[in-house]
Amino acid sequence: MTLNDNWGYNAVDENWKTPAAVLNNLIKCSQDGGNYLLNIGPKADGSIPGPSTRVLEGVGEWMQRNGSAIYGTQKCWVNLASGALFTRKSNTIHVCINAWPGRTMIIGGIDKKPKSAKLAVSGKDVEVTLKGSRLILSGLPAQPPDQPVTVIALEFDAAPVQNSTANRIVYAVLGGGPEA
Repeated sequence: MTLNDNWGYNAVDENWKTPAAVLNNLIKCSQDGGNYLLNIGPKADGSIPGPSTRVLEGVGEWMQRNGSAIYGTQKCWVNLASGALFTRKSNTIHVCINAWPGRTMIIGGIDKKPKSAKLAVSGKDVEVTLKGSRLILSGLPAQPPDQPVTVIALEFDAAPVQNSTANRIVYAVLGGGPEA
């Protein structure tokens, strides 16, 4: 992925991606067990354009607070919720919220309650309720406590697998899934 619209330096290309866009792509790659190639397009003299530096600094600041949601992660079998992406490290699922839900967030298709749930930026506990196959995170702050993506770490006894119609169709059509 490029930080603007060109693989090389282009003085007139001012369509710079935001740190949020770069982070969401990075999180999606981590969620799916992939790698992320990011091109910065240096100038002819080897210097890095100012907008590239600003984007990378924003990503770097977020990574200093939330790197555990990215570094050393594995394919995550929880992958569907409105406004969020997920990463997994062993039995911990990181809910990476890019569209803040307000005080409550529901993740469908989960039939296990986590041992703990914490806001990554503060370590503050998050209230969790399991109703059937709906995991309800409540008591969240009205506004996101971190920008541009807020992370909630859910620690389970064993890594959960999200049971959803969409996942079952994908596994049936493309193969794979957690049992493969």
